Amino acid sequence: MTVFYLGIFAASVLLSFILTRYVRNAAIARRWVTVPALDRHLHRTPLPRLGGVAIFLAFLMSVGIASLISRWYPLLAIEFSWKTLARVLLPGLLIFMLGVYDDVRPVGPYFKFAVQAVAATVLFAGGLRILDLPVLFGGHHFSGFVGLPLTILWVLAITNAFNLIDGLDGLAAGSALFSTLVVFVVALLSQSALVSLLALALAGSILGFLRFNFNPATIFLGDCGSLFIGFMLSALALQGAQKAPTIIAVAIPVVSFGLPILETALSVARRFISGRPVFTADREHIHHKLLQLGLSHRQVVIVLYAVSAVFALLSLFLLWPTGSTLGLVLAVLGTGVWIGVQHLNYLEFGELRRVAHRTMEQRQIFINNLAIRRASEELKVSSSYEQVCRILVAAFSNNDFDAFELRLLRLPAELLQSQGLQIVSSAEPQFRWKKPGSHVGHEMLAAWSMTLDLLAANNRRRGSLTIYRQYSQRDLQLDVNLLTCIFPGALADALERALEEPAAAIASDDTSLIAAQAG
Repeated sequence: MTVFYLGIFAASVLLSFILTRYVRNAAIARRWVTVPALDRHLHRTPLPRLGGVAIFLAFLMSVGIASLISRWYPLLAIEFSWKTLARVLLPGLLIFMLGVYDDVRPVGPYFKFAVQAVAATVLFAGGLRILDLPVLFGGHHFSGFVGLPLTILWVLAITNAFNLIDGLDGLAAGSALFSTLVVFVVALLSQSALVSLLALALAGSILGFLRFNFNPATIFLGDCGSLFIGFMLSALALQGAQKAPTIIAVAIPVVSFGLPILETALSVARRFISGRPVFTADREHIHHKLLQLGLSHRQVVIVLYAVSAVFALLSLFLLWPTGSTLGLVLAVLGTGVWIGVQHLNYLEFGELRRVAHRTMEQRQIFINNLAIRRASEELKVSSSYEQVCRILVAAFSNNDFDAFELRLLRLPAELLQSQGLQIVSSAEPQFRWKKPGSHVGHEMLAAWSMTLDLLAANNRRRGSLTIYRQYSQRDLQLDVNLLTCIFPGALADALERALEEPAAAIASDDTSLIAAQAG
């Protein structure tokens, strides 16, 4: 049996090698190539993207050779059921044709999802289905109304996950190779000979293709290759689940397909958080982020091969499922994914961290907001300039600002002296305040400021209030809308009352003095 498996694997590698070279040369001769026209394209020269044709043909020919050998040598004891083959290969052929059509004449995502859903429904009708999730729901079995959507979701997720990571030379094919070998090992230990054979034929076809797809690539996998590989892996995982223990059938495929699943989850989450369409293309995939960190194309692919190998190795630990094993694998995976995502510096997840941190500091935000609201209310009943200054100092003493400057419009000198204002120039009297230890003015080298125009209710401008804050890693614990909407009007009205009443009194005294002198 070992010799038989090795022979099929070698045959698939050789066939894939020959067919890939032929498909590449034929596509170049006929100018069936992809020109790097989009920003997300990383290749610089036009290259063919029909590598999946070679993989598909090599896979079919290898399976055909295996069926003939098993018929000639019944002692191999391989249950070569054409019915079982048909329920996997027929929907696989549909997915392959979809990919070829998309490579030649691109179609929208909803059309591709619809065809993939049809293929998944064919799998379900053939008995390849998800009817329980023991990790989440114990031994509870789902009805067909629940099992069908779960099966379709599984097929769509895995099929498109491998398509999504097909962004660098050899990345999708290499990652799929690790996953295919895990499917082979699990099927072999579960004594599912047909699944083992199909997985081995697929692995050999991928390996032969990788000779031409590894950086620098001379041919791309294309949608016909990535969709077909992803679909076959999802179908083989369902087929292998028929004989494997339930926890192995569910957990091992999910972990072994870890890199494409992680990429898909991150892409959907990023686009949802940023408010962009989920199906839009961008340059923020994992491999793009690693390129931005300074790694070369080949280095990025090797790093992600290592990640795929780790996922594959951890999935094999679940062949001996115990509570401690499953917990250990999940803990290692969770820690590794968390650290990796942190180093990729996704802006969307950084914003989530900021929101979470801000949520934990809501109490301080409440305190600062209430201080501004209280100051606004007190300013509405203040009657003197001294009260206004005290209210401002109290409002800003306990929040995240470091200093402020109150600038008033030009007023009579007598009024300035009566109110005790500090005169910086003849044109701009102002009141300054700063927190102890803070640097204001020219000494404040790393600070930002916000200037609020003080417009009273009678549309009369009374001056401005400039607020300073030193740059800090800590978020501003205050609702800025309170400062820009409510507070300036209340301050301007308070200054209107505080400064106009003394001016009127001074004017009245001057009039009386003139009358007395005239008398």
